[in-house]
Amino acid sequence: MTKRREIRSYDYVNHPYERVREALKQDALSVFQSATKAAASRAQSVAAELHVDVGGIGIKADVRISVKKIEERVVNATPSTRLLLEWEAVTVPRLFPFMKAELFIYPLTATETQLDFAGLYEPPLGVVGKAMNALAGYRIAEASVHRFVSDVAGYLRKTLA
Repeated sequence: MTKRREIRSYDYVNHPYERVREALKQDALSVFQSATKAAASRAQSVAAELHVDVGGIGIKADVRISVKKIEERVVNATPSTRLLLEWEAVTVPRLFPFMKAELFIYPLTATETQLDFAGLYEPPLGVVGKAMNALAGYRIAEASVHRFVSDVAGYLRKTLA
Protein backbone atom coordinates (compact mmCIF):
# COMPACT_ATOMS: atom_id res chain seq x y z
CA MET A 1 0.00 0.00 0.00
CA THR A 2 1.42 3.35 -0.99
CA LYS A 3 1.38 6.26 1.37
CA ARG A 4 -0.99 9.12 0.62
CA ARG A 5 0.52 12.55 0.04
CA GLU A 6 -1.01 15.88 0.98
CA ILE A 7 -1.07 18.90 -1.31
CA ARG A 8 -2.26 22.38 -0.33
CA SER A 9 -2.74 25.41 -2.51
CA TYR A 10 -4.62 28.68 -2.34
CA ASP A 11 -5.49 31.74 -4.40
CA TYR A 12 -8.00 34.53 -4.16
CA VAL A 13 -10.78 35.99 -6.26
CA ASN A 14 -11.35 39.76 -6.17
CA HIS A 15 -15.12 39.42 -5.86
CA PRO A 16 -17.42 39.07 -2.85
CA TYR A 17 -17.77 35.66 -1.24
CA GLU A 18 -21.49 35.44 -2.07
CA ARG A 19 -20.81 35.76 -5.83
CA VAL A 20 -18.01 33.19 -5.79
CA ARG A 21 -20.05 30.81 -3.63
CA GLU A 22 -23.05 31.04 -5.95
CA ALA A 23 -20.94 30.42 -9.07
CA LEU A 24 -19.45 27.28 -7.53
CA LYS A 25 -22.71 26.06 -5.94
CA GLN A 26 -24.60 26.56 -9.19
CA ASP A 27 -22.24 24.49 -11.37
CA ALA A 28 -18.76 23.85 -9.99
CA LEU A 29 -17.98 21.25 -12.66
CA SER A 30 -18.57 23.76 -15.46
CA VAL A 31 -16.38 26.31 -13.68
CA PHE A 32 -13.57 23.75 -13.30
CA GLN A 33 -13.90 22.56 -16.89
CA SER A 34 -14.08 26.05 -18.37
CA ALA A 35 -11.17 27.32 -16.25
CA THR A 36 -8.82 24.46 -17.07
CA LYS A 37 -9.77 24.12 -20.74
CA ALA A 38 -9.45 27.89 -21.28
CA ALA A 39 -5.99 27.81 -19.71
CA ALA A 40 -5.03 24.82 -21.85
CA SER A 41 -6.23 26.51 -25.05
CA ARG A 42 -4.13 29.57 -24.22
CA ALA A 43 -1.16 27.20 -24.08
CA GLN A 44 -2.27 25.59 -27.42
CA SER A 45 -3.71 22.56 -26.28
CA VAL A 46 -15.64 16.90 -21.77
CA ALA A 47 -13.45 16.83 -18.86
CA ALA A 48 -11.29 19.22 -16.95
CA GLU A 49 -7.64 19.21 -17.85
CA LEU A 50 -4.72 19.30 -15.46
CA HIS A 51 -1.46 20.47 -16.93
CA VAL A 52 2.02 21.38 -15.82
CA ASP A 53 5.42 22.05 -17.41
CA VAL A 54 8.29 19.95 -16.07
CA GLY A 55 11.72 20.82 -17.38
CA GLY A 56 10.20 22.38 -20.48
CA ILE A 57 8.01 19.35 -21.22
CA GLY A 58 4.25 19.85 -21.04
CA ILE A 59 2.35 17.13 -19.21
CA LYS A 60 -1.43 17.10 -19.32
CA ALA A 61 -4.25 14.74 -18.48
CA ASP A 62 -7.99 14.99 -18.85
CA VAL A 63 -9.54 14.29 -15.47
CA ARG A 64 -13.01 13.42 -14.32
CA ILE A 65 -13.85 15.62 -11.34
CA SER A 66 -16.71 14.70 -9.03
CA VAL A 67 -18.22 17.09 -6.51
CA LYS A 68 -19.25 14.70 -3.76
CA LYS A 69 -20.75 17.22 -1.37
CA ILE A 70 -21.14 20.95 -0.77
CA GLU A 71 -21.35 22.16 2.81
CA GLU A 72 -21.94 25.66 4.11
CA ARG A 73 -21.31 26.83 7.62
CA VAL A 74 -20.68 29.91 9.74
CA VAL A 75 -17.88 29.96 12.32
CA ASN A 76 -17.38 33.05 14.47
CA ALA A 77 -19.74 35.00 12.18
CA THR A 78 -17.63 34.11 9.10
CA PRO A 79 -19.38 32.07 6.41
CA SER A 80 -17.54 29.38 4.47
CA THR A 81 -18.33 26.76 1.86
CA ARG A 82 -16.57 23.43 1.45
CA LEU A 83 -16.69 21.39 -1.74
CA LEU A 84 -15.61 17.77 -1.37
CA LEU A 85 -13.92 16.71 -4.60
CA GLU A 86 -12.47 13.59 -6.16
CA TRP A 87 -10.66 13.28 -9.44
CA GLU A 88 -9.01 10.68 -11.58
CA ALA A 89 -7.64 10.51 -15.10
CA VAL A 90 -10.26 9.87 -17.78
CA THR A 91 -8.05 7.50 -19.77
CA VAL A 92 -5.77 4.98 -18.07
CA PRO A 93 -6.63 6.10 -14.52
CA ARG A 94 -4.24 3.57 -12.99
CA LEU A 95 -1.29 5.52 -14.44
CA PHE A 96 -2.21 8.77 -12.69
CA PRO A 97 -2.87 9.62 -9.03
CA PHE A 98 -6.39 9.48 -7.60
CA MET A 99 -7.12 12.68 -5.63
CA LYS A 100 -9.54 13.33 -2.78
CA ALA A 101 -9.70 16.99 -1.86
CA GLU A 102 -11.57 19.82 -0.21
CA LEU A 103 -11.92 23.23 -1.76
CA PHE A 104 -12.79 25.78 0.92
CA ILE A 105 -14.06 29.21 -0.01
CA TYR A 106 -14.44 32.02 2.48
CA PRO A 107 -14.36 35.83 2.54
CA LEU A 108 -11.06 37.61 3.11
CA THR A 109 -12.68 41.04 2.92
CA ALA A 110 -16.01 42.32 1.66
CA THR A 111 -14.63 42.23 -1.90
CA GLU A 112 -12.16 39.30 -1.83
CA THR A 113 -12.70 35.56 -1.50
CA GLN A 114 -10.12 32.92 -0.64
CA LEU A 115 -9.95 29.57 -2.46
CA ASP A 116 -8.12 27.08 -0.23
CA PHE A 117 -7.40 23.59 -1.61
CA ALA A 118 -6.33 20.65 0.55
CA GLY A 119 -6.01 17.26 -1.08
CA LEU A 120 -4.66 13.78 -0.55
CA TYR A 121 -3.55 11.60 -3.41
CA GLU A 122 -2.22 8.11 -3.79
CA PRO A 123 0.61 7.60 -6.25
CA PRO A 124 -0.31 5.03 -8.90
CA LEU A 125 1.49 1.78 -9.76
CA GLY A 126 2.24 0.51 -6.26
CA VAL A 127 5.97 0.23 -5.42
CA VAL A 128 7.01 1.54 -8.83
CA GLY A 129 4.68 4.51 -8.41
CA LYS A 130 6.07 5.19 -4.95
CA ALA A 131 9.60 5.36 -6.38
CA MET A 132 8.48 7.59 -9.27
CA ASN A 133 6.61 9.81 -6.82
CA ALA A 134 9.76 10.21 -4.73
CA LEU A 135 11.75 11.26 -7.82
CA ALA A 136 9.35 13.67 -9.49
CA GLY A 137 5.73 12.60 -9.10
CA TYR A 138 5.01 14.70 -6.02
CA ARG A 139 6.38 17.83 -7.68
CA ILE A 140 4.26 17.16 -10.77
CA ALA A 141 1.13 16.57 -8.68
CA GLU A 142 1.81 19.67 -6.58
CA ALA A 143 2.41 21.85 -9.65
CA SER A 144 -0.76 20.61 -11.34
CA VAL A 145 -2.83 21.37 -8.21
CA HIS A 146 -1.35 24.87 -7.96
CA ARG A 147 -2.10 25.42 -11.64
CA PHE A 148 -5.67 24.10 -11.18
CA VAL A 149 -6.38 26.47 -8.28
CA SER A 150 -4.78 29.38 -10.14
CA ASP A 151 -6.80 28.63 -13.29
CA VAL A 152 -10.07 28.43 -11.34
CA ALA A 153 -9.33 31.67 -9.48
CA GLY A 154 -8.37 33.43 -12.73
CA TYR A 155 -11.49 32.18 -14.47
CA LEU A 156 -13.73 33.40 -11.62
CA ARG A 157 -11.99 36.79 -11.53
CA LYS A 158 -12.75 37.27 -15.24
CA THR A 159 -16.25 35.80 -15.46
CA LEU A 160 -17.61 37.46 -12.33
CA ALA A 161 -16.34 40.89 -13.42
